[in-house]
Amino acid sequence: MALLDSDVWSKKVFSDGWRAAAAEQPVVEPATGDRLGTVGLATAEDVARAAARAAQVQRAWAAVSPQERAAVLRRAGELFTEHAAEVEDWLVREAGSVRSKAGFEVGLAVGECFECASLPTHPQGEVLTSEESRWSLARRRPAGVVGVIAPFNFPLILGLRSVAPALALGNAVLLKPDPRTAVSGGVVIARIFEEAGLPAGVLHLLPGDGSVGQAVVDAPEVRVISFTGSTPVGRAIGERAGRLLKRAHLELGGNNALVVLPGADVHKAASAGAFGSYLHQGQICMTTGRHIVHESLLEEYTAALAAKAEALTVGDPARQDVALGPVIDRRQLARVHSIVTESVAAGARVVAGGEIAGAGYRATVLADVRPDMPAWREEIFGPVAPVTGFSTLEEAARIVDDCEYGLSVGILGDVGTAMRLADRIESGKVHINEQTVSDEPNAPFGGVKASGTGSRFGGAAANIEAFTETQWVTVRPDIADYPF
Repeated sequence: MALLDSDVWSKKVFSDGWRAAAAEQPVVEPATGDRLGTVGLATAEDVARAAARAAQVQRAWAAVSPQERAAVLRRAGELFTEHAAEVEDWLVREAGSVRSKAGFEVGLAVGECFECASLPTHPQGEVLTSEESRWSLARRRPAGVVGVIAPFNFPLILGLRSVAPALALGNAVLLKPDPRTAVSGGVVIARIFEEAGLPAGVLHLLPGDGSVGQAVVDAPEVRVISFTGSTPVGRAIGERAGRLLKRAHLELGGNNALVVLPGADVHKAASAGAFGSYLHQGQICMTTGRHIVHESLLEEYTAALAAKAEALTVGDPARQDVALGPVIDRRQLARVHSIVTESVAAGARVVAGGEIAGAGYRATVLADVRPDMPAWREEIFGPVAPVTGFSTLEEAARIVDDCEYGLSVGILGDVGTAMRLADRIESGKVHINEQTVSDEPNAPFGGVKASGTGSRFGGAAANIEAFTETQWVTVRPDIADYPF
């Protein structure tokens, strides 16, 4: 039987096994509108039951030996490798991924599982000095039940990068994927860990709308919320979690800058800029949303980027070899086009693209862009590359930081100059002589300002901090003497 045989998951949720759902929703292929299946939707009542069950089994899972927990994570990585083609097909058809992006995402999933397999045996605390005659220790303990709310754009890895470390460190997990990608961002993860030998009740799959997400945040058993998505929704989750005295790890939006320094290789810079802006139709929080080019290269770079854009084909990635697939749905497609048309009405100039192409959008380059235009100010989440110029390094730093977001910045050109610029800007990530889209399982990932609450994904230190609590323990050889 295939890993994702629909007889297993159709019209069901995964909560102590596969159970009939109270509601359902069609799984729609964005490129064609075809129905790929029917996914079960959870209710607030489902969340309450799942949270209670997760809390019940979590202690037993935390007590499992580190070697056994590590084995489950390693087996999950092996299963992703074994079923890579099947998972990639779902990412192509359900999420609109081009084949190379789907392969990259599955590769990240494999790496994430293997990286997290080291967490159970990683040092879980430190020995402290004490003024008393005792041992003093700070040890890390599982947080308990973790709620994971994941988006549609990289549905597999953006859910898994919280699910895998949380499980490895002894937590139970409630996963709420975006209902538009509930198979590739939910069913896949549930089936992998089911087959990997994760005990029943430790992981629950609960697709649904905002009310289901709110129920996950509100559940008393949930102590940590890991959310990836838009800044407005993230603010609301952070506010609610704060009132409930829960930790919320928020990975939010971005309007990332690519700075092209004087003397940079224009051909290579344009290639980097095109990749940063057009990969997965620009539907990535790290997408290059602003191209800031030295005035000596501005005209040449804009023309080179436009040539790259014009050469990129748009279509159905399941049936054609294309560079850009569909935008996730018609609503988002209309939003992308409205941002372009409003910016053009305000004086921006279309150098390439600027058109809807079936269910997708042509790779677009906008010149003569001003800071007050929506194409420059907003996170577009579409394949649009606005370009502007700068004259001095001080001006470049000011333009980069004149933005509510602070997730990722790429700087192309002389390394010494790039280092000086990097020291002047606010960003969770800086990539010198690379574009803005980059992610590795062992590297810290997170943004500043409206891009989130800092690095808490990737690497042992970030994951242990995110999904455990610190407990202070002291030990004396005998009962202490007290003055009472």
